[in-house]
Amino acid sequence: MIRPTRRAVLIFAGGLPLALLIVSVAPAAWVFTFDYGVLVLLVIAADALLACPPRRLTAVVETPDRLFIGEAGTITATLTTAGYRRGTRVELLAEQSGELDPATIVTADVPAGTSATAALALLPRRRGRVVVRQLWLRWHGPLALAQFVRRVPVDRSIDVLPNIRGVQAAALQFFAREAIYGTRVLQERGEGTEFDSLKEYVLGLDTRFIDWKHSARHRKLVCKEFRIERNHPVVLAFDTGHLMVEPIDGVPRLDHAISAGLLLAWIALRGGDLVGTYGFDAAVRHYVAPMRGMAALGHLQRATAELTYHHEETNFTLGLAELAVRLRRRALVVLFTDFVDTVTAELLVESVRLVAQRHIVVFASLRDPYLAQTLDRPPEQFQHVAEAVIAADFLRDRRTVFERLERLGVHCLDVPREQFSVGLINRYLMIKQRSLI
Repeated sequence: MIRPTRRAVLIFAGGLPLALLIVSVAPAAWVFTFDYGVLVLLVIAADALLACPPRRLTAVVETPDRLFIGEAGTITATLTTAGYRRGTRVELLAEQSGELDPATIVTADVPAGTSATAALALLPRRRGRVVVRQLWLRWHGPLALAQFVRRVPVDRSIDVLPNIRGVQAAALQFFAREAIYGTRVLQERGEGTEFDSLKEYVLGLDTRFIDWKHSARHRKLVCKEFRIERNHPVVLAFDTGHLMVEPIDGVPRLDHAISAGLLLAWIALRGGDLVGTYGFDAAVRHYVAPMRGMAALGHLQRATAELTYHHEETNFTLGLAELAVRLRRRALVVLFTDFVDTVTAELLVESVRLVAQRHIVVFASLRDPYLAQTLDRPPEQFQHVAEAVIAADFLRDRRTVFERLERLGVHCLDVPREQFSVGLINRYLMIKQRSLI
C-alpha cells in the first residue's frame, strides 16, 4: 500500500492560500494555480520511485514457543532489502491479541546490501494463550513524502505458562540434598524421625539421645542418629476466586502464588516428598494427586498452567471439605488464598480449622503493598487521613484473622511479594526440621 505522508499533505495544502491569492489579484491567471499542486504530486511520485520497492523488502518473523507470566518475550524480525542501494528505516508494529501489554512501534535501520534485526517485546500479564496475527511494516522514501505499508502474516499462538525461572535459579542453591536437610542428620531429629544408626558420643551432642543399653554393651557412650522422614504428601491448594485475580505489580495474585508453589514443589520433590495440586473457588476446578520424583515437576507445571481465572466468590466450605475427603493420609496443605475482612473470613477460618485437625496447614497470603503505602503516606490532605484510617482498619482485621488461625495451629505467612517464595520455603523447611508432618 502506497500513500502520502503527513508532510506531503501539509506541503500540498500549503498551496491553497497561494492559489487563493493569485485568483484574487489576477483572476485571469487561475490556470497557473494548478501548477503548484502538479509539482507537489510529481515530487511525491518521484519520492515513491526512489523508495525501496515492496518486493525487495523481505521479513522473516520468529516468535517464542512459550512465555512465562511476568517476563518479557520478543518477536524477532529479520529485515533484508535485496538489491536496493540505499539504507531504509522501517517501522514495525505487531498485531496481537491476548492478556499482554499494548504493542509499541519499533524502528529498525536496514543498511544497503545487508540485513537488520528488530525485537518487539511481548509482556504477558496473565496465563493462557496469546496470538500474534500479523506484523505491519512501514517505511518512507528519501524525502519522506511517500509512505509504504506492508502486512506480513504470522498467525502464531504462544502459550503463557507459570513462571519457573525461580525454580531454575533455585537449582543452583539447592542442588545437593544436604542443602535442604543439613550435612548432619543428627540435627534433623524429632518425634517423627526414624532411627538410622549409632554414633560414638562426643562433646556437644544432645545427651537425650544417648543409648545407655548399647553404651553399657560397648563400654563407651554412644548416641542414636536419626534420619528425616520422607514421602510426605504436600498439596498446593490454590484459590482461583475473584480475590486472587487482583494484580500486584501488574501480575495477578494467583500467578505469584503459582510461581512460589512451583518453587516449593521443586524443593519438596528434591527432598523425596510427594507433591500435588488443587484448585477451587465456587466449585472444585482441578486436582492432581501427590506424585513423587523430579519428573513430576513437569506435570505440575502443566497442571497449574490450566488453572483459569474466575470472578466468583470462593466457597471455602465446599473446597476445603472436598480436599479433606481426597486426602486419606496426613499431609502438608499449603493454602494460597486471601480475604478482605473478619466478616468474610469467618467461613474461611472455620473451614481451615476442620482441615487443620488432621493435616498441617500453611496459610500463604500476599500482603497488599497499597495498604502499607496508604498508611505510611504523609497526610497532606484530609482525604489522605481518611484513607489511612481505612487502611489501618483493614490491616487490623487481617492481624485478627491471622491470630485466630495461629491459635488453631495453622502456620500463617503474610509477606510482600519479594519475600513470598523465600518465606514459603523457610516455613516448609522449618516444618520438616521439626517433624511436624
